[in-house]
Amino acid sequence: MSKKKSFWFDELSMPEAEQAAKDGKVVIIPCGSIEEHGDHLPLNTDSIQAEYVALGVAKKTGCLVAPPLRYGLCNSTRNFPGTITISFDSLRSIMTDILDDFIRNGFKRLLVITGHAGGSHMTAIRLAAKSVIVKHMNEADRPRIMICSDYDFAFDLRGIEFDDRDSHAGTIETSRVMAIRSDLIKGKGAPNFPNLPRFEVVPDPERCFPSGVMGDPTVASSETGEKINDYVIEQIVKLVKELEQ
Repeated sequence: MSKKKSFWFDELSMPEAEQAAKDGKVVIIPCGSIEEHGDHLPLNTDSIQAEYVALGVAKKTGCLVAPPLRYGLCNSTRNFPGTITISFDSLRSIMTDILDDFIRNGFKRLLVITGHAGGSHMTAIRLAAKSVIVKHMNEADRPRIMICSDYDFAFDLRGIEFDDRDSHAGTIETSRVMAIRSDLIKGKGAPNFPNLPRFEVVPDPERCFPSGVMGDPTVASSETGEKINDYVIEQIVKLVKELEQ
């Protein structure tokens, strides 16, 4: 029987993991959140997008995908039903431990892809990476870590093919989930373009978008989602190749 290749890091055996480190394999760590995404999208929306992209990149490059971290820091949506957020310090701490232990195991090229892209969430992960890089900066084979959200690339298409206001649970995100897990879609949602305070810090931002939507999910389609996902995968393939150099 032929052995089917797995791209998941935790499906490797101990000798396979040791050899992968010696071979200089890039490891992708997908992150997400448990967060409301309107009435029509599942709570794991951010997670399944990052995981789908990570596996798509692995199939094209041969890199490995670490077990995903599905908890994130959700400030603006924490008061919605279903959102489960962890603290800034918890996220920074767990990501520091994960990155540092991959390096301890000999993996020196790491890429974190997060489907949740809130400002505090991204900052916690970047600070974790910074602390790990500083810790190992004097090693002969200095490790390299990249941090990005798949939406760093998906939002390239705003203002070109989509409304430049499209965001949380809108056209782009709904289309992507349609292409990845259409069985999790619960209706079409409703358009909403909230006017959020530009500079003001508020304790209850959900008052500005009570539907949990920022954009127009009603015009989403799986075909559009496939196109966006393919674009994101191709952009992140470039990052993996850069790490491999």
